Amino acid sequence: MAGTTAPERAGGSSKGGGTLYRGDLGMWSWVAHRITGVLTFFFLFAHVLDTALVRVSPDAYDKVIETYKNPVVNLFEVGLVGAVLYHALNGIRVMLVDFWEKGARYQKQMLWAVLGVWVLVMIPGTYYMMVRTVSDLFGGGH
Repeated sequence: MAGTTAPERAGGSSKGGGTLYRGDLGMWSWVAHRITGVLTFFFLFAHVLDTALVRVSPDAYDKVIETYKNPVVNLFEVGLVGAVLYHALNGIRVMLVDFWEKGARYQKQMLWAVLGVWVLVMIPGTYYMMVRTVSDLFGGGH
């Protein structure tokens, strides 16, 4: 036992760096869940602020909204939708792991299902969110 780490003694993986999860898929889903939660929080905070601006100065509000029509902002919107969608789907998976008696046994398969659904929704979603921006940038009628 001397020289082994706690995860190795508990039957955990010994590959990777110095983290408890050692780079396993579960660690990355945990990290992505936290990052997408923080990104969603900051978006909601900014959204509340820019919406509140309409009461203070409608002209300033209109200027802020006009900046949102920028193609770069459109890319951020796609990222936001991806973050919110992943966070929601993974949140359902986490609840199933916590409250379904077989959840822990199937957590890895459920994560793959989450990722599959995320990709299936994001592909057409990205297309429909970006079609106007691409058309405006490179020409073409609407």
